[in-house]
Amino acid sequence: MKKFYIAKSRRLRSTPFTSRIENHGVTAYTTYNHMLLPASFGNLEKEYFHLKEHVQVWDVAAERQVQIAGKDSTKLVQLMTCRNLSKAKVGRCYYAPIIDEQGGMLNDPVALKLAEDKWWLSLADSDIGLYAKGIASGLSLQVEVSEPDVNIMAVQGPKSFKLMEKVLGKKITELKFFGFDYYTFKGNKFLIARSGWSKQGGYEVYVENRKAGQMLYDELFSAGKEFNVEPGCPNLIERIESALLSAGNDFDSGDNPYECGFDKYIDTNSDINYLGKKALIKISKEGINKKLMGVLIDMDKIEVTESVPLYENKNIVGDLRSAAYSPNLKKVVGIAMIKKEYWDKKTPIELKIGDKKSKGTICDLPIV
Repeated sequence: MKKFYIAKSRRLRSTPFTSRIENHGVTAYTTYNHMLLPASFGNLEKEYFHLKEHVQVWDVAAERQVQIAGKDSTKLVQLMTCRNLSKAKVGRCYYAPIIDEQGGMLNDPVALKLAEDKWWLSLADSDIGLYAKGIASGLSLQVEVSEPDVNIMAVQGPKSFKLMEKVLGKKITELKFFGFDYYTFKGNKFLIARSGWSKQGGYEVYVENRKAGQMLYDELFSAGKEFNVEPGCPNLIERIESALLSAGNDFDSGDNPYECGFDKYIDTNSDINYLGKKALIKISKEGINKKLMGVLIDMDKIEVTESVPLYENKNIVGDLRSAAYSPNLKKVVGIAMIKKEYWDKKTPIELKIGDKKSKGTICDLPIV
């Protein structure tokens, strides 16, 4: 396959760690929130096994923050998400699907409550800051919506806890999942959350001081030699197996949170108010006709750049949205939107990519 390169510009922003990851041998980027996001360091399968066994440091500064501050900050955040945040506590992270007035999925950020009048929405890929500004302006809310200069690096993998303890001290190991606190390194304070876009465990460091962040980045590699630390990035294989959904790939505004399996994050019974609530109440009563499920396909490689139809004979079963070869399962694993009549997982499926036909089966999410 012919290689293409991304031309850098001010519109496609680099990060405080770009020079370092390029020295570490990054081989592919994708674009995410108008930024460069590393996609590979040369061997996806090798990176997959390393992530599950050791520890990696990721440049995920492309997970931009929408800061919502002011008297009506909580009101605005609640208007955008179907999750009930009325009991949200300072120091906690909340997975918060953001929907439009028709109940369509726009983003699925992690919402951090920094203070009673200040939130960060740590975004997947879309311009939610503009959506927030539009709502705030239309309703004359007393808030300020901005994008602070916050650049995340993630420390992921089973040895991440030992590495972070070595660098930051014992207190970091006491942080509970989806909690955050402030920790000091060489006189600089960092907001660190027990979170990350893998199921292997770890932390996300919200870097507000670029130079201090670079020093911490370098120290993680220096101190991490005994833990076999390596550079990494969100791993396509691991995230599909674990059913960590990707906005714009696995779902878009044509899908609602029920179809995406986000039922536990939907509140239609309390008196909270959010855009799209009436639509979700109607959907909950009528039921859904499609939902995201896993698929296992008898292939040894695949590249999905657009939705691929899945068939039973000549009937369309659904469409494949993300896929990768799993060296663990020796099959291609995928996430697909499947029609209701095929949810029983007994239907054999087929797909065609180019001139090649392959067979597979439907399964639940997560796949492993």
